[in-house]
Amino acid sequence: MDIAQRIFRYNAGRDPALLELKYARIAADPFAFLRGTCHLFYADWHGGRALDAAPNAWICGDLHLENFGSYKGDNRLAYFDLNDFDEAALAPCTWEIARFLVSLHVAARSLGLHLREARALSRRFLDAYVAALVDGKPRWIERSIATGMIGALLAQVEQRRRKDFLNRHTERDGKRRRLLIDGKHLLRLDKDEREALLAWCRRYARRQSDGGVFEPLDAARRVAGTGSLGLARYALLVRGGGRPNGNYLLDLKLAGTSSVARRLAKRQPSWANEAARIVDVQWRAQAIAPAFISAVNYAGREFVLKELQPVQDRLDLAAVHGNTAVLGATMQMMGKLVAWSALRTSGRRGAANADDLIAFAQLSTWTKPLIEYVEDYTPRVIADWRAFRAAWQARETTSVHMRGKKK
Repeated sequence: MDIAQRIFRYNAGRDPALLELKYARIAADPFAFLRGTCHLFYADWHGGRALDAAPNAWICGDLHLENFGSYKGDNRLAYFDLNDFDEAALAPCTWEIARFLVSLHVAARSLGLHLREARALSRRFLDAYVAALVDGKPRWIERSIATGMIGALLAQVEQRRRKDFLNRHTERDGKRRRLLIDGKHLLRLDKDEREALLAWCRRYARRQSDGGVFEPLDAARRVAGTGSLGLARYALLVRGGGRPNGNYLLDLKLAGTSSVARRLAKRQPSWANEAARIVDVQWRAQAIAPAFISAVNYAGREFVLKELQPVQDRLDLAAVHGNTAVLGATMQMMGKLVAWSALRTSGRRGAANADDLIAFAQLSTWTKPLIEYVEDYTPRVIADWRAFRAAWQARETTSVHMRGKKK
């Protein structure tokens, strides 16, 4: 089966319009291709004994340069951490690191980096990861002393006024707000689906101790991410504090299966459902979880509900094109965050304990094979992207031709 067929087969059954958008995005850029094809990375995995014998850890599964970001925690303070756990699973800790470093090498050209510089940044990440594991204490990035890109992002989230945030994503209709349907980030629901979603949200609100917060005002389809495009996803505008400037925006996202868990099915503990897996791992792995995060059932399917996280709350690495000093400091912090996440979840439901992780970090036998694997697999990603792009362009050309004939 060629690469395009593998991708089409994996994504079968998703919303056709959004799926076409996903294909267009991953055909345009190799880094977007890597982000949108996590299933290929784990299906292709052949790291060998040196990497597969690493201690088991709870990993986010789809770790790459853009899967870190800022958000408001359930204590209403701003945090910067790993922030996408759709692929979360129990796996050798080296698998997570390998995917991240492959993403760095794949993105190197667009970041203005030569191979030598990508290697140096990889080493910066690894050194920070190892040092944080050896330290053995899970920490978090302190808002008051954070600097550089991460400090600026934390300050942006900390200082953001709810009114300004709402004004960007909603419009006023008298004394009430409604979602701003821009055709790009938010799409209109048909009447029946909108009413069904609002009715569900009202039932959900009645079951909560602070149910008034979740009283729904509006709903729309949400377009966000790359890998999950085509899966059901909604934005909900809810009452929050009551007044229009106190409203909240929530994200309701269908939970899919994990590509990592499929590859390592025998290692996985049982979960009530996929949404429970995502929420439980995220709750343990982050210093503080996002506000309102929970696993819910809507229309007979399992979803993850949490406060909506704007796209702009992620690092814009392209803005520091070629600046290895800024990128190096960022890689160092990311390495620490991944290690702290592993330490927080150590000893939980099959994960190695902290002592085992510390002992592993002190070994010198796994970093060389890891770097070799990353540099060996990166050209495979580029080649797969080119093959998919060619197949996609041919398909688009045929589609345009057929539409022309029908006219």
